[in-house]
This record gives sequence, C-alpha cells and structure tokens, in this order.
Amino acid sequence: MLVAEFQATIKPVNRYIKQRMIEGKSWHKGCPVAPSDLRYIRLTHKNFYRSERTGEMIVHKDVADEVVEIFRELYEIGYPIRQMRLVSDFKGSDWRSIEADNSSAFNCRNVSTGRKKWSRHAYGLAIDLNPIENPFVNRRGYIAHRASYRFKKRRHRSNAFADRAMLLKNDEAVKIFEAHGWKWGGDFSPYKDYQHFAKEHNTTQPKENKENKEKSE
Repeated sequence: MLVAEFQATIKPVNRYIKQRMIEGKSWHKGCPVAPSDLRYIRLTHKNFYRSERTGEMIVHKDVADEVVEIFRELYEIGYPIRQMRLVSDFKGSDWRSIEADNSSAFNCRNVSTGRKKWSRHAYGLAIDLNPIENPFVNRRGYIAHRASYRFKKRRHRSNAFADRAMLLKNDEAVKIFEAHGWKWGGDFSPYKDYQHFAKEHNTTQPKENKENKEKSE
C-alpha cells in the first residue's frame, strides 16, 4: 500500500516559466524583481476532494525554502487547498484567480486599493490562500466576490473542506505562517484580508511596511 507524503521542488525560473509569466501577464519589464530573483515551486497539497494534487507557485528566492516548510506543515495538519496555479494561467488577473478560488503568490501588480504602489505579490513576498473562503472585506463590510458571501461570518460550523479552509485567528494554519514571521491579513484594520499572508523584506519599498493599514496584495 502506497502512503502519500509531502513532496516539493524549488527551481530557478527557467525560459519556459518566464515565457509563461510574460504571456500570462504576471511579469513584464519594469517589475520590481527580475525572474532571476524568483523561484518556481511545485509541491503536494491536500485538496477539497479527499485526494492530493501537485500545485505550483512562484515566490521570492529568499523565502522559497521557508514557503516549502510552511506548506509542509499545512499538509501535515490536513489543511485543504482547492487549487494552486500560477496567476499567469488567469492572464495576470487577480479577479479571475480569486473567482477560481486559486491559491497563489507572485503577480507583478499594484495594490488592490487603486493606488499606484507595488503589491507584496509583485515581489513574491505574499501568498493568498483559498481566497473565496477567505475574502477581502473592505471597511464597509463589502465583499466583491459573490461566492464569498457565505463566509462573511467568520466561524467554523462543520468539518466540510470549505469550512476547514476558512482561516480564523487561532487556527493552526494561521499560527504556522505567523511562526515563520508572516503577517496575516485577518489582523489588518480597517480592512480585513483573510486570504493574505505577507513577509517583511528589505527588497520592498519602505512605505510598504504600513501594509496592515490597507489592502496591499
């Protein structure tokens, strides 16, 4: 009998992946990091259908090992992830990626508040996890994605996969990220960004250290 186990690989962004990023509009000239500063990760995760998948993600090279360890720990506690694909598969559209409930990291774009300011995702230093179950909620309580409305009330009600994917303050999944020094968007004010985890790093602009005061993926 085969016993499933966590597996992961970390590789530099090669020509093929770079071309996917360019054609998929997730990277272009003028982005704050070069493809050589990023790493392409493939890793095992548990999904919503009692099985396992191999997901893919791009992050900054300085956090790649750490990200693998975080997802190893998420795998070990049985945290489910619906899917994990590059944002390039959605033509760089954060909206379309969220609509597909896709967990992702790197995307060269500005913050979602409309300001001309690089997102943490543009550095490969932010991860969005199960964004439908963990929506961005603005200061007025508005949620842009209709499928997320049933997750506006933040409490676990069952052992269903979608319910288990919902992130609450004292959940093991949140504590795993925080133990590695990642900040959780559920602690932001006046916004709440329950899907979002970000890592401080000196490659980012100094003003971005105020990320917990605004939506900045």
